[in-house]
Amino acid sequence: MPAANPDRVVTTIDGPVAKVALNRADKLNALDLDMMRALVDAARQLRRAGGVRAVILTGDGTSFSAGLDFASVARQPARMMINFVRPPWRSTNLYQEACRAWRRLPVPVLAVIRGHCFGGGLQLALGADFRFTTPDCQFSIMEAKWGLVPDMSGTVSLRELLPMDVAKRLTMTGEVFDGARARELGLVTDVSADPHAAAMALAHQLVARSPDSIAATKLLFHKAWPAAPWRAMRLESRYQLRLLLGANHKIARTANAARTAPEFTRRTVNR
Repeated sequence: MPAANPDRVVTTIDGPVAKVALNRADKLNALDLDMMRALVDAARQLRRAGGVRAVILTGDGTSFSAGLDFASVARQPARMMINFVRPPWRSTNLYQEACRAWRRLPVPVLAVIRGHCFGGGLQLALGADFRFTTPDCQFSIMEAKWGLVPDMSGTVSLRELLPMDVAKRLTMTGEVFDGARARELGLVTDVSADPHAAAMALAHQLVARSPDSIAATKLLFHKAWPAAPWRAMRLESRYQLRLLLGANHKIARTANAARTAPEFTRRTVNR
């Protein structure tokens, strides 16, 4: 499989918080095949980085992402088609994995969105756990403009956030709406003039908690949310027992009793 262009996505780690930035500002961070491969590689790298406790996902320049770079992808028809094939060990193809990989990270992912968030860019943002945007950011499920459907895990992410009729309308029309409307619809977590500051404030709150509790919460909710009640409750018990027997629960309990700030050890919950 062709290696990703390492310049397409830039990952920096500053203590417990990592930043992943789409790096095609001159193209409004439009997604080409190299960038999608680089996104998958970046998520894989961060999964192995045990000290990372939160990830900020953003775009360089003035836009988060204008969506798929059709001109670039169309110049590589064979590569475009082969990436629709799902590897036997995975439930996703490359296009879906570029967005869904962030859901499988055992740490919270916070998307910071400005400018444009169209098509595949919106599906990437929906792969994050939280989304922070500006009031004037432009959103669209833009595949309708090209006579297509969202196919980068969007059907799964949208059903978690929207009623079906709303998802159908936005997808069938491809209408463009702003950040304030995205908040009304429930597609974003917060709207402010400085979404990066708002995301960092939440990231620091999350970093102060047990990394095992945070990881277990993310994994539990994604597994239990669509599950039957009996399975959801079984998952609750399974994760809770792991936490009760873990070192970070003991550290939290001791710190609470002493009214001191806990100093947690490395995360042990990863799946």
